[in-house]
Amino acid sequence: MMARSVIRTGKDLTLLAQLLVLSSAHGGGPVLPALELLSHRARQIPAEPAQLVNAPSADVIFVDARMDLVGAKSLCKILNTTGLDAPLILVVTEGGLTAVSTDWGIDDVILFSAGPAEVDARIRLAVGRVSKEQVSTRIQTSGISIDESSYSAKVHGKPLDLTYKEFQLLHFFATHPSRVFTREQLLSEVWGYDYFGGTRTVDVHVRRLRAKLGDLEQLIGTVRNVGYRFNVYEDDQLPTPRESSQA
Repeated sequence: MMARSVIRTGKDLTLLAQLLVLSSAHGGGPVLPALELLSHRARQIPAEPAQLVNAPSADVIFVDARMDLVGAKSLCKILNTTGLDAPLILVVTEGGLTAVSTDWGIDDVILFSAGPAEVDARIRLAVGRVSKEQVSTRIQTSGISIDESSYSAKVHGKPLDLTYKEFQLLHFFATHPSRVFTREQLLSEVWGYDYFGGTRTVDVHVRRLRAKLGDLEQLIGTVRNVGYRFNVYEDDQLPTPRESSQA
């Protein structure tokens, strides 16, 4: 998948959504043809529970129910037990509409033949509803998820044990992707103008933050003789999480 845009579920909602399409169909045409005419970034994976473990994060999930209503219903229920916060949109044929009910646990339903304008509207409305329901602002980028309200962050879904200042530094980097900042700029932006310590503290916190990011330490890049920047990667460029040594 392409580099994940920063998705802010607050006032300034990004219109370019990351989409995940779950389908058990083999071959044939696309699940939702209109998606190919839109600028949203979509990735399709098999609709199997085992595939969901390392599935990429998404703003909206489409579940293909065109051929297998029973399997799609079961999958939707499984997704709802995982603490999923992305809205689920069911893709059906016209005949499948009669089988859909509230106990499926979906947020919306759409015909596979829907046009680009309708599909785009459904995506925007689905993401918009989530943003209104969430008190916090959530940022997702390059395998990292940041929740501003709880001052918490996750890497590949696993919580990071960050100090308050480490969280602030990571948050600042993630909200300014690819921009290069000098140590002096980071010191004033993160520590504040009234901080009297030297820029050495920036290096120390960056080193500690990289250590805690583990496989994703390269997200915080060093620009020689200048400072640091937050590197954005495509999902398929990110390293596969190493197995925990405690497992």
